Amino acid sequence: MPFSAAYHPARAHLTLGEAFYDPVEAARFPAHILRFRNQDAAARIGLETLTDAEWVEHLGRFVPLPDGLPTPLALRYHGHQFRQYNPDLGDGRGFLFAQMRDARDGRLLDIGTKGSGRTPWSRGGDGRLTLKGGVREILASEMLDALGVNTSRTLSVIETGERLQRGDEPSPTRSCVLARLSHSHIRVGTFQRLAALEDRASLTRLVDYVMATYFPDRHGEGNAATALFDIVCTRVARLAAQWMGAGFVHGVLNTDNINITGESFDYGPWRFLPRYDPSFVAAYFDQSGLYAFGRQPEAVLWTLARLAECLIPLTEIDDLQKIFDDFPDRYEMEMNNVIVKRLGLSSISRNDDRDLSSATWTFLERSGIGFENLFFDWYGGAQSRHRALNGPNAHFYAGAEFEPLRQRIDGYSARPDLDLSSPYFSRSVPCTMLIDAVERIWQPIADQDDWSMLDDTLASIREMKVALLPAA
Repeated sequence: MPFSAAYHPARAHLTLGEAFYDPVEAARFPAHILRFRNQDAAARIGLETLTDAEWVEHLGRFVPLPDGLPTPLALRYHGHQFRQYNPDLGDGRGFLFAQMRDARDGRLLDIGTKGSGRTPWSRGGDGRLTLKGGVREILASEMLDALGVNTSRTLSVIETGERLQRGDEPSPTRSCVLARLSHSHIRVGTFQRLAALEDRASLTRLVDYVMATYFPDRHGEGNAATALFDIVCTRVARLAAQWMGAGFVHGVLNTDNINITGESFDYGPWRFLPRYDPSFVAAYFDQSGLYAFGRQPEAVLWTLARLAECLIPLTEIDDLQKIFDDFPDRYEMEMNNVIVKRLGLSSISRNDDRDLSSATWTFLERSGIGFENLFFDWYGGAQSRHRALNGPNAHFYAGAEFEPLRQRIDGYSARPDLDLSSPYFSRSVPCTMLIDAVERIWQPIADQDDWSMLDDTLASIREMKVALLPAA
């Protein structure tokens, strides 16, 4: 079947040169069972018209797409892992498979993989991904997308018929290969590698490539390194605010997991908060709480400092410092915007939005209400008063503790595209993705190969997205 008219392949990453990647071959798997194909994401790049057999050929066997990258590329980078520098990173169980233009806005999109086999950067690993890991990536990325977080999308999950040995789940366990769609796989760690190698020429080339490719509206504006740092700081501040507003804990905010377009990606030990708790961690191995929920803004700021260090040879340190020092103000503004949007309201002013945000966080902390329940019950502000006061969480809103937030909410108008008649708001409780639910979804897959609960959950997430993001 032909590709749709939205198919516009690209080979942009090849222009950087071979110092940035290693051509690799995908693993050969004993089976290819298509478990998930994201038609919404596929329509953005012209792959929605493929048959399932064609889909597997390209996203399971990795036959190159027409006029796309001729071979997969394992990208090179370094990074700090829990703040310990590691020069032996790079794509160890994934690669850049293809690039194309987004049919919606013309921006460059990458198809990256996970579990596609060994590369020169595998460091003794098997290069594989467990099927449970693939299911968790689907759930994380689709849930975050529906909540308005700037995230990669899981494009495809194909079960591969291998039995993997893992120490953190019952083994042997089923395997899969995943493809994700993201605007960039260039990370802070990409810059760190070149800085560590003292390769100024390549660092200059990377900065120019990033500005020309991803931020063309500011390409040629003053010093390129300064402009890049300015853009990345704003985008990362926005992402951190979106994580916090979604009650999401990424779990592994190493410098190789922060990219230059400010997109959340690479979902391992993620969690959503049951209720407000700044010390809540996602990874069992994060014993110090370095990447706890409340420390995520600090974690990304630390990563931005590492990016600034890489750019010092290319610009004035005072210019970088000024931008870095402005991060708290940028983060506060982004957080205020997130809270207004999460409550389905129209912004009034910076001061009003700040007061609304402050009152929201205070109530979440003091009341102990389920994190997502507040935003669901009061979505649309005063228009949802009857629904909130007659729902299962009404007792949280009956006392003086809620009064400061109620007064703030009453001062706002609902967003103009609000539709409280959506089926989503006829529910008594919101769609959530707590760890117990993830395990309930996985268990019938593991025991009976029953995917119906996952399908039903994804349908609920899509219903939520239509209600919360009607213009998406």
